[in-house]
Amino acid sequence: MKIEFTKMHGCGNDYVYINGFTQRIEQEKKKDFVIRVSDRHFGIGSDGVIFINPSDIADFEMEMYNADGSRAEMCGNGIRCVAKYVYDHGMTDKNDITIESFGKIKPIKITDVNGTAELIRVDMGEPELRAEYIPVKCGASDSLSSEDAESRILSETAIEQEGLDGKTKTLVVDEPITSNGVEYRITCVSMGNPHAVIFMDPDGLDIEADGPGLENHPVFPNRANIEFVRIDNRSNAHMRVWERGTGETLACGTGCCATAVACVLNGLTDRKVTVHVLGGDIVVEWSEEDNHVYMTGPAKTVFDGTIEL
Repeated sequence: MKIEFTKMHGCGNDYVYINGFTQRIEQEKKKDFVIRVSDRHFGIGSDGVIFINPSDIADFEMEMYNADGSRAEMCGNGIRCVAKYVYDHGMTDKNDITIESFGKIKPIKITDVNGTAELIRVDMGEPELRAEYIPVKCGASDSLSSEDAESRILSETAIEQEGLDGKTKTLVVDEPITSNGVEYRITCVSMGNPHAVIFMDPDGLDIEADGPGLENHPVFPNRANIEFVRIDNRSNAHMRVWERGTGETLACGTGCCATAVACVLNGLTDRKVTVHVLGGDIVVEWSEEDNHVYMTGPAKTVFDGTIEL
């Protein structure tokens, strides 16, 4: 059985896209298919696979898998590419569409340039900052810091959200954890998937050594995406990312969003930030008006092809 695909990327974060309207792969075969397709030596080569499906609650559904075959809740670069795919392939003629991922709907605005979608703006919704929903374990048995530090965080960030129980920390902002004998300070945000942002110079970082231990740290029950961030000024930051289930990628849209939120929580930047990643630039704004995070960036088609299932 031959499967048609399109290779696309957002700032170098590349995925293989399958049109689920016209092609069907049995669910039990998808993990092995994704792993084989994503392999950069023996497959097509990508950070994962995304299926574009019909949706009962939005215009389209994005079904996204990491390169290791694990299902992911959200992909910021991926959802922009889905928008470009459906627009460029004539599956919609609207510039404002909605895309569902893991049951969550994201409104999207498409900028047309000469008949193709070139710039995509995604309303990523409100960031989740409560530890138990990110999720991050912060109970008494694996506390990340003292009660005094927790009080300081709540005071400095001026965000008060009730936890589900008295042992669960509400926010994880500039908190210490140790991995491979090194102490890091993390700020945790969910943009539909878990992120831990670390403010340190990513230049010269041995991310292959540091990334896996942090991704799989015991405080992250669902693992986490790890961002290493250098602040340039109040409106610019540089970031490298270790993506859960994939490894280092050239960009991560949700990671850029989490980075912008973490920057604001730590008082390091304004609410609109250009995040410079290895594959390009993504503009993120955390709106004071509606508390939503808006991500704007490019989406590009690389090539089309077919592969044997």
